[in-house]
Amino acid sequence: MSTLDEEERREYYRIEDSVALEIQRMPAAGQGDDLAHHDTTTLFDLLTELHVAEFESQRLLRQLDDRDRTTNSFLRTMSKRIDLLGQVVAQTVLGKLGAPQKVVMSEGGLQFESHQPFPAGSLLSVKMVLMPQASGMMLRARVTQCQALAVGGFEIGTEWIELSDAQRQLLARHILQRQAASRRQAREQDNPDPS
Repeated sequence: MSTLDEEERREYYRIEDSVALEIQRMPAAGQGDDLAHHDTTTLFDLLTELHVAEFESQRLLRQLDDRDRTTNSFLRTMSKRIDLLGQVVAQTVLGKLGAPQKVVMSEGGLQFESHQPFPAGSLLSVKMVLMPQASGMMLRARVTQCQALAVGGFEIGTEWIELSDAQRQLLARHILQRQAASRRQAREQDNPDPS
């Protein structure tokens, strides 16, 4: 995959990742509201809301930890149970979205390969499930570039639009976790265990 534009590379850290992805073109303003582009499965909507709520509750749990350790322990246990239910929902959603595909991701946008072209300026509805935590996200993006590939298909570059703070923070957390895992893996390859 080629790189995203120079300005974005300086502003955001990018990672290569593998995510379950569903892309749909949204109608341009004034062309009507095509429900097919906005229609999402109830399970995906629930998964998205579950992870946003979990993210928002973490700050409250940290504050409670200092005041009431027993209540905090109970709430953390409940949170783990809810996470397990979220993983069940995520596995169901993954079956509907298809196999994960390689992407380049940042807090600024997404780059992916597509069988169909999306002209620059097109608005897209992007559903993705981030692994391994199975976070479901439904975001809107604007196409910034569309290049034909020599092997067929197209390389699409996008920028996120109208991200909420919670969505941006979930993306940032995922990117940092993937970056840390990548560094850890590189260290393990450079310094294999002698035993």
